[in-house]
Amino acid sequence: MSQNTLERRSSSIDAQLRLLAPAKVSEDDKLVEYDALLVDSFLDTLQSLHGEDLRETVQECYEISAKYEGSGDINMLDELGNMLMGLDPGDSILVAGSFSHMLNLGNLAEEVQIAHRRRNKLKKGDFVDESNATTESDIEETLKRLVEKLHRSPEQVFDALKNQTVDLVFTAHPTQSIRRSLLQKHSRIRNCLTQLTAKDITSDDHHELDEALQREIQAAFRTDEIRRTQPTPQDEMRAGMSYFHETIWKGVPKFLRRVDTALKNIGIKERVPYNAPLIQFSSWMGGDRDGNPRVTPDATRDVCLLARMIAATLYYSQIEDLMFELSMWRCTDELRIQANVLHRSTRKDAKHYIEFWKQIPPNEPYRVILGDVRDKLYNTREHSRQLLANGTSDISEELTFTNVEQLLEPLELCYRSLCSCGDRPIADGSLLDFLRQVSTFGLSLVRLDIRQESDRHTDVLDSITNHLGIGSYRDWSEEKRQEWLLQELRGKRPLFGPDLPQTEEIADVLQTFHVLAELPSDSFGAYIISMATAPSDVLAVELLQRECHVKEPLRVVPLFEKLQDLDAAPAAVARLFSIDWYMNRINGKQEVMLGYSDSGKDAGRLSAAWQLYKAQEELVKVAKQYGVKLTMFHGRGGTVGRGGGPTHLAILSQPPETIQGSFRVTIQGEVIEQSFGEEHLCFRTLQRFTAATLEHGMHPPVSPKPEWRALMDEMAIVATEEYRSIVFKEPRFVEYFRLATPETEYGRMNIGSRPSKRKPSGGIESLRAIPWIFAWTQTRFHLPVWLGFGAAFKHVLQKDIRNLQTLKEMYKEWPFFRVTIDLVEMVFAKGDPGIAAVYDKLLVSKELLPFGERLRANYEETKGLLLQVAGHRDLLEGDPYLKQRLRLRHAYITTLNVCQACTLKRMRDPSFNVNVKPHLQKNLDHCSPAADLVKLNPTSEYAPGLEDTLILTMKGIAAGIRNTG
Repeated sequence: MSQNTLERRSSSIDAQLRLLAPAKVSEDDKLVEYDALLVDSFLDTLQSLHGEDLRETVQECYEISAKYEGSGDINMLDELGNMLMGLDPGDSILVAGSFSHMLNLGNLAEEVQIAHRRRNKLKKGDFVDESNATTESDIEETLKRLVEKLHRSPEQVFDALKNQTVDLVFTAHPTQSIRRSLLQKHSRIRNCLTQLTAKDITSDDHHELDEALQREIQAAFRTDEIRRTQPTPQDEMRAGMSYFHETIWKGVPKFLRRVDTALKNIGIKERVPYNAPLIQFSSWMGGDRDGNPRVTPDATRDVCLLARMIAATLYYSQIEDLMFELSMWRCTDELRIQANVLHRSTRKDAKHYIEFWKQIPPNEPYRVILGDVRDKLYNTREHSRQLLANGTSDISEELTFTNVEQLLEPLELCYRSLCSCGDRPIADGSLLDFLRQVSTFGLSLVRLDIRQESDRHTDVLDSITNHLGIGSYRDWSEEKRQEWLLQELRGKRPLFGPDLPQTEEIADVLQTFHVLAELPSDSFGAYIISMATAPSDVLAVELLQRECHVKEPLRVVPLFEKLQDLDAAPAAVARLFSIDWYMNRINGKQEVMLGYSDSGKDAGRLSAAWQLYKAQEELVKVAKQYGVKLTMFHGRGGTVGRGGGPTHLAILSQPPETIQGSFRVTIQGEVIEQSFGEEHLCFRTLQRFTAATLEHGMHPPVSPKPEWRALMDEMAIVATEEYRSIVFKEPRFVEYFRLATPETEYGRMNIGSRPSKRKPSGGIESLRAIPWIFAWTQTRFHLPVWLGFGAAFKHVLQKDIRNLQTLKEMYKEWPFFRVTIDLVEMVFAKGDPGIAAVYDKLLVSKELLPFGERLRANYEETKGLLLQVAGHRDLLEGDPYLKQRLRLRHAYITTLNVCQACTLKRMRDPSFNVNVKPHLQKNLDHCSPAADLVKLNPTSEYAPGLEDTLILTMKGIAAGIRNTG
C-alpha cells in the first residue's frame, strides 16, 4: 500500500470522524475506519479506471453532501445540483454507480463491525446485542433469564422450547434490488475486510489481503448493477434458494447445537430432539400468483421440482462425508441384518455404484446402509432433474425417496445402533446434524405456499354454477354460497368435466389445483386467500381441492388485509368455526394471515398497527371459544410502512397469548440478504426468532390498561381521518405523488417478476403497497409511515394536556406502543424534508408547491410531537450505534438523491437545457457505460444515459436506507 494511499485513508477517516462527532460510541467501534478503508480502496480503483478528474468529482460531491448533513444548509444542495447537472451522460452514470457502490461497501463495513463488537463483548463476558439491551437477546441469555429471574423450571423451559415452531416464509415480490452476482462478490469483500482487520495478521498477509480486497471491489464495480431483463419466478426462486446452499443448510444444525449448549447450562442434560420443529422454512417464490400473471401453473411445477433437486443434491453431497466418518463395525443385530440384505443385493438399479459396493468390507455395516441412502438420493435428484427438463423420467419412483420418512428410517436405524453400542458421542456428531437437516428441510427443501385472490375462485365457481344451470354463484348471498358449498363438500358427485367453459383465467386456477394433485404433497404448505372476507372464501378452496383430486389438501388460510377486513375478521372466523364440516376438517388447528402492507396503505401506520393488535386479540378469543389452536401468519415487509422492524421487538410487542409457541412470518426481499446473507447473520436470525418466540410464550407482554385502549382508539380514528383526507380525498394528491417521487419510473428497475399495480389503471388504491412505500422511501420523506401520527397526538394533547403523561406511561410500560413509536422515530432519523423539497423544486408544478410545503410542515410538527411523547431531545438519542451508522450513510445518499431528482428533471422535461462542463466531456468517449448505452438499453425512450443513471440512484438509495419497500 503506497504512502499516498495511507495518507488519503487517514485524512478520510479524520473527516468522517468530525462528521460523526455528535454520535458517542464506544472506543472499540471501528465502523468509520472500516468504511474509510473500503471506500478509499474503491476510489483508488475508480481513479485507475477512469482518471483522477472523476475521482475528484466524486470526492467533491461527497464533501458538499457532508457539509449539508453537518449544517442543514439547503444552499449546499443547490451547489450539488448544479455540479451534477453539469455532468455528461457517461460521468453521470459513473458518479451514480460510484455512490451506489460506496453505500453497498458501507453496509459491508457495518456487518463486519457488528461481528467485531460481538466478539469483543463475548471476550468481556458482556451482554451481546447491536444497539441496547432491549432489542435482542441470545438464546442462552433468554433461557437463563426465564429460569433465574422469572422462576420457570428448566423442565418447563425445555418442554416449551422443543414444542414451539417458527416458520420463516421467503418471498420475492418485495424488491431485492441487488443482483445475486453482486451479493456473492460482496460476501468475498466482507471476508477480506474481516481478515484484513484481524489483530494477528502478518505484513505479508496484509499485503495479499489488500490486493484481494482491491480486486473484489473492482470486480463488483465492473459488474453491471442493472438487471436488463425482468426476472422470472424461477429466477427469483433460484436466488432465494441460494441462501440455503450458502448459509442456512449448515446454519441450522450449528444453531441447534448452540441451543443444546444453552440447555445444558440451565441443567438440562437432554439435547433438542432431532425432529423438534424449532425452525421451519417455507416459500412464496413461484407460488404467489396474486396479481402476478408470470406465476403460472408451469412456474409452480418448475420451482417445486427445482427445490427437490436442490435438496437431494445437498443431501447427496453431505452423506458421502458421513459414510467416511461411520467406519466402525460394532452395531445392533437390527442394523447388521439390514446391511447384509443390502450387501447381497445385485444392485442392478444402481450400476454406477457396483464397484463402490464391492469395495465396502462386510465389517463396515453403517457404510452399507448409508451407501443405499446415497444411491436413492442420486436417483431422487435425477428423477426431479429429468421431470424438470423433459416432463417425464425413466427412473422408477420405487428407486427414489418419495417421502421424508423413507429417508429418516435408515438414518434413525444408524443412530439407534450407535447409541446401543456405546457410541452415542459419535451418533451425536455429524449423524445428528444430518437428522436435524432432514427433519427441517425434508425432501422439498422448503414448502411452497400458494396464494391467490378470492375473486379468482369466485370466477371458477360462477362458471360451474352457470354451466350446471343453477344460477350465478357471484350473485348469491353469503348464506346461499355457504349452503351450496357445504352441500357439495358433503356429497360425492363431480361438479364439472372437460366440457366446462373456461376463460384463460379460470383455466389457470384449475391447472394450479391440478399441479397440487400431481406433485408430492410435502412440496406444499398453505393455500393463502388474499382479499378474504367470508367463510365461503375458505370453503370454495376446500371444494376446488376436492374436485381437482388433491390427495392431501393444503390447509386453507384466509388473509385479512385492509382495515375493514381486519375489523370483520374475528366474526368471519367465528362463522367458519361454527360449521361442523369445517371443524372436522381442520382437526383443531387454524392459521390466519394478517396483512401489514395493504392495511398500512389503507389507513396509515398508526391505525393499521392498532387494528392489527386488536384483531389478533379478538381472533384468539374466538379460537379459545371453539377450542382451536390458532397460528398467526404475519405478512410483514422490510420497511416500517409495511410492518418491518427489529425481529425481537416485533415479536415481544405482539398481544399476549397470540403466539403460544407457533409463529409464522414472511422474510421479504432485501431482508433475506440482511438476515441470511452471511453465516453470523443466519445464526443471529435463527437465534432472535427462537428466543423471542419462547420468551413471548413463557413471559407474555403486559395487556394495555383500559385508559390506554381508549386513548389509542381515539387517536386511531383521528389518524385514519387525517391520512385518508390527504391520500384518498385530496383532489390533486395522486398528481403530486407522481410528480414528487419516482413512482412512475419504478417499473423500469426489473427487480421483481410482479407488476407494480394489481390493475393497469387507477390511483393509489390500485397501486401495490411495495411501490407505494418505495417511492416515498426514495425521496426520504416516508409519508406513509408518519402521516396521521401528528394529528392524533395533537388532538389528544389539545383535548387534555394530562394525556401527555398517559402517553409517556404507555411508552414506558407497553411494548406495543413503545415499538410503534421507536420505529417511527427511526424512520424520522432516516428522513430529510430538505431532500424532499429538492424533488418538489425540480419536478412539481408551481401550483402544487404549497401542498408539498404543508406536508413538510406536518412532518416537522409530527416529529416534534413524537419526541415529546418519547421523552427524547434528539432522534435516536438512546441508540448511538444506529445514529452513527445513519450519519455515515447519509452523505452518500444525499448525492444520490440530488442526482436522482436532476435525472428525473431531464427525463420528464426534454427541453430542459444542461450545460456540460468542458473538462468533463472527455470521459464520454472512454467510459464503458456511456459507450455501451445504446447497446445496453436500445429500447429506452429517454436520452442516452438517463435511464441507467436513474436506476443506479434508485438502487443506491435503497442500499443506503436499507429498505426497498
